[in-house]
Amino acid sequence: MNLFADVADQYSAFAHDARDSPCFEEWATSVASDTEVKAWIATLPQIKQQPNLVFAAARWNGVAAPGPYSGLRSALLDNPSPIRRTIMERATQTNEVGRLATLTPVFSQIGTESGRPLALVEAGASAGLCLYPDRYNYDWSPHHRLKGADGPLLVCQVSGEPPQPVRLPAIAWRSGLDLNPLDVNDDDAMAWLTNLVWPEQEERRSRLKSAIDIARNDPPYLVRGNILSDLRAQIDAAAPYGEVVVFHSAVIAYLTAEERGQFHALMTELVAEGACRWVSNEASNVLPEITATAPEAPRDRSTFVLGLNGQAVAWTHGHGASMAWL
Repeated sequence: MNLFADVADQYSAFAHDARDSPCFEEWATSVASDTEVKAWIATLPQIKQQPNLVFAAARWNGVAAPGPYSGLRSALLDNPSPIRRTIMERATQTNEVGRLATLTPVFSQIGTESGRPLALVEAGASAGLCLYPDRYNYDWSPHHRLKGADGPLLVCQVSGEPPQPVRLPAIAWRSGLDLNPLDVNDDDAMAWLTNLVWPEQEERRSRLKSAIDIARNDPPYLVRGNILSDLRAQIDAAAPYGEVVVFHSAVIAYLTAEERGQFHALMTELVAEGACRWVSNEASNVLPEITATAPEAPRDRSTFVLGLNGQAVAWTHGHGASMAWL
């Protein structure tokens, strides 16, 4: 989904992406054809028009979900001030730890190749919940299972032949960089993260609660900063501890097209210098230079592209439920 598209296109695309949530699929489809609601959304700043944020803000202010579109419509048109205030104050910093099921095989591969523990730096870390790949168990069905941690099981349906880790990756350093890092001990911030999980997805909600508990037992080191200007300092801080891996998932979509080009150039330069490895996991239209290194994207569903050092290695589900290794 293009977060800088017009309202109708953005909500139509989201309806396609949100088929895992019948409520959000209905809401997005309805918004895309509702002239009055589209006009209201269009009064928001461009980056604040995104469906995830508008729907989450509505739920935060009492709109029932699952629930009929009429409830959302009434709230947006009849009493919009509280929802607008929430939209302006909050952001969609979804911390989906299910994505670790697609990231961890690459982390383990890097650890094996380097022979060193990993020093993780997450660009756009939110609360840093994805900085703990060593705290989960994995089922890459039907190929491979990996257990040994105290955390919950992450299940991912796999096709192709991905790396099959024999042990959890060793993590010597974990840090994150974000414009607005969230404190895992801030109950309000964690309630907002929970609110961002789509209505019917109780398994994701449960997984998020477990992830918050894991992070609260060992809070991550998070720095407030811009991934375009402050990433090198984070890499320098991580370098003494192990093989530096800069990674991100569903983050670069929030940059403008120009900024995305700058980020790709920065990461390409850092990899070429040997400063870090680069693991990317973004929607297929976000980093076109990486997508271009893969076969044509599946047409029947939206997909993320998992990349290693600028080269596509897999198609992945946006929440980590599946992976097709290339």
